[in-house]
Amino acid sequence: MNSDAPEEGNAFWAQKSALEQRYQAILDKATPHTRERWAFTAVVLVIYFIRVFIAQGWYIVTYALGIYLLNLFLAFLQPKIDPSLEMDMEADSVEEGGPVLPTRSDDEFRPFVRRLPEFKFWHSATRSIVIAFFCTLFRIFDIPVFWPILLVYFCVLFTLTMKRQIKHMIKYRYIPFNIGKKSYGGGNKSFS
Repeated sequence: MNSDAPEEGNAFWAQKSALEQRYQAILDKATPHTRERWAFTAVVLVIYFIRVFIAQGWYIVTYALGIYLLNLFLAFLQPKIDPSLEMDMEADSVEEGGPVLPTRSDDEFRPFVRRLPEFKFWHSATRSIVIAFFCTLFRIFDIPVFWPILLVYFCVLFTLTMKRQIKHMIKYRYIPFNIGKKSYGGGNKSFS
């Protein structure tokens, strides 16, 4: 009886490891297919909204999902190194009398590096939608609320947050998308 316990524990961890490896292999195969991944996420989100609409409940779960997706989207739009903090650090080094390089930010090329990469954004968003869908299977998460207030509050929050983010993007002159940027190369994105 005692000898079976370690074998069962090892079998559990071996099975868990095998499932994690399978999941990672699926993610690795999906990585280069950006449009298909986002189409899948959009379909899952539409199914979730249909579930909430038909069931007429789980508005708090939907509100929490919306706030989380907004937070992910903001992290996706922001640069990894905040330009306002970078300017403050440069000003502090000038005040301290430290060496300052005679370059201007207009002259040097600095690629836009996101705080949250696209794949992690997609993965977190999809996972959160699946978790929210799972929560709609249990009545304990169906807290009665007046949903129009939540909707109005979310819209106001989204508007104010995006307004602040767009002002920040304009002030520090960065564009997190490839719209209007020069593209070099023949359009062939294969690395072979």
